[in-house]
Amino acid sequence: MDKKNPCGMDRRQFLGRMGMGYATALSLMALHPLRLSARSQTTNSTQTGTDAPEGGMTYRTQRGTGEKISLLGFGMMRLPREQEEVDRLVDYAIAHGVNYFDTAPVYGGGTNEGITGRTLSRYPREKYYVATKMSNQHRDLWSLERSKEMYENSFRQLQVDYIDYYLLHSVGGGGLETLRGRFLDNGLLDFLLKEREAGRIRHLGFSYHGDVKVFDWLLDHHDTYHWDFVQIQMNYLDWHHAGSRRRRGGDANAEYLYGRLEKLGIQCVIMEPLRGGSLANVTDEVCTQLNRSRSGDSPARWGFRWVGSHPNVLTTLSGMNRMEHLEENVATFSPLEPCPKVENELLARIADQMSGLPTIGCTTCAYCMPCKYGVDIPGNFAFYNKEVTEGRLPLPEPTADDYDQRRTAYLEAYRAAIPDKARANRCQDCGECLKKCPQQLPIPTHMSHLVEMTRKKRVRDSLH
Repeated sequence: MDKKNPCGMDRRQFLGRMGMGYATALSLMALHPLRLSARSQTTNSTQTGTDAPEGGMTYRTQRGTGEKISLLGFGMMRLPREQEEVDRLVDYAIAHGVNYFDTAPVYGGGTNEGITGRTLSRYPREKYYVATKMSNQHRDLWSLERSKEMYENSFRQLQVDYIDYYLLHSVGGGGLETLRGRFLDNGLLDFLLKEREAGRIRHLGFSYHGDVKVFDWLLDHHDTYHWDFVQIQMNYLDWHHAGSRRRRGGDANAEYLYGRLEKLGIQCVIMEPLRGGSLANVTDEVCTQLNRSRSGDSPARWGFRWVGSHPNVLTTLSGMNRMEHLEENVATFSPLEPCPKVENELLARIADQMSGLPTIGCTTCAYCMPCKYGVDIPGNFAFYNKEVTEGRLPLPEPTADDYDQRRTAYLEAYRAAIPDKARANRCQDCGECLKKCPQQLPIPTHMSHLVEMTRKKRVRDSLH
């Protein structure tokens, strides 16, 4: 990571001002902002149900049980490969009050639950809350027998007798028909409800991506299923501009998702608070606006503070595979400083500005990988989005010379960033990735546009 704050201040200087050592301070500057609804614009910790001891981690109370959950949750999906490094990160997290750890059977090619289980099992069971999922997205796993096998294996891999937070993984993709096939017609949801009743599952919920009709159907049946929590994608850009990230699917804004859950009294677990890291890497113009309001804070800190300011958020997941990210995030939530109204209004204006950029709504979750033709799908999209946000996309300019110069620079940077075997032109439009993408992105179409940008002498149309 760059030694400089993305918004200009040297990290050592910032941490010095905060009275921290470099290692702890490094934490406060690495990651990113929107308009809260009127009911959420509060800065009073009592009103938000927040337990934030001075200088320590901020906690939210799980309704119904009184459990104290750290407002910063550890998303384990992007862990380092070495168990020792994972242990080091988790040790720091637990020592600084983080107690919510999120994994899934499909993360890390099937290894993530085992890694998570090994690192957490070194602690007393009451020291942590673990979340995992029913990741039976593939049709071969839809039978009750195969799904039960996945469920039981999670207990073995995590080395636990009960699972604190269990989710129906990534509902919404494929619509109501897929929901019925995965969870209803096969009796799986009935089975999981009985497991909750028996205490092997402490809290049952679902993570949502895709068709909003599925989200609404599950909430319309809340009186039947009694969801304990729901995991949604929420950040200051998706609050009002979620539709800008997809070309298929439900396109539900986070404001709608959050509002429905809040009205029903169902607490939210938040994923993609920085929209796959894109909100941690903003333009100089955005940095300037942020610094005018609150000098020295990183874009990531702004984004996390915005999410944490919503009182119905139970925990905010961050995929922290580097110590400097973990340290910064811990500092941001220890304790959380909620965004006042003036900051929410600033972030709303910034979101409106950003929504006009022709970016691809990829969060680099890598669910689409591996590609059987070798295309690095998230790598291609991340490169393109970076060029867009930093103003280097070679769209038509007033003079041909300027355009040709920018196009040449774009091609050189692309070839340096993406190996030949992983580039967009390797895409065969097979459509396998479409079934896996939780954002419902038309991946082959985007790949086709990226190829056009590297071939055409003059690009006259933006990606969208």
